[in-house]
Amino acid sequence: MYRRNWLWVIPALLGTAPILMIMVIRAPDRTIDNIGELLFKLSPLVFAAITIALFPRRSRWAGGLIVLGYLCYMGYLDSAYALRVLTYVDQGSSGFAQFYQFTLLVNSFTVLFALFAYRMGGADTVSVLKAGLAGVVIVISGLNDLSFWAMAPWAGSRPDTLSWASHIGVFFGHPPTVAQAVLFAAVHLALAGVILALPVHRWLARPAPDGQKAHEGGSNRRT
Repeated sequence: MYRRNWLWVIPALLGTAPILMIMVIRAPDRTIDNIGELLFKLSPLVFAAITIALFPRRSRWAGGLIVLGYLCYMGYLDSAYALRVLTYVDQGSSGFAQFYQFTLLVNSFTVLFALFAYRMGGADTVSVLKAGLAGVVIVISGLNDLSFWAMAPWAGSRPDTLSWASHIGVFFGHPPTVAQAVLFAAVHLALAGVILALPVHRWLARPAPDGQKAHEGGSNRRT
């Protein structure tokens, strides 16, 4: 049991390298050029979800870790986000890449913090993993791109394409039209629903075949 309590360290370490590459080493880039790059930029979020799913849910530090998350948000992310907005206003389009990158960081923190609170509330590994993977699918669904298209105060008519949604465009080979973005979001939201509905607990609880039971019974009698 003690060893299993530390399994979360493995995905945490695996996710460290890509997050350092994205946030520290590589220059901010708001565009996705291919599916491989999309998967690479999503990998820290996936590893983080696995880390949380494996984190000990009976940790005596649970309450303190939740409060630490609040402090991280209010003590750093909130002010840093406001500063990125001011920098973007001052620099115009030249500062958008940095602003957009930090926006993705804040979005990821929000999703993962909710997932961590779910785990600390007593959710089992399978439930947390399902919720985390569904959350990742929703993050890339383009739902926020569609809401931006619908809510932004465009000077003229609304654009026919979502030129800023490059992560959708890599699947179509061009900036997605509104209809394509709606289809993309619908498919991903449906996929998130399928992930949540998967009866993984039932699969894991299936009894072993009779032959295997007999073999195990014989092994137990010999021991």
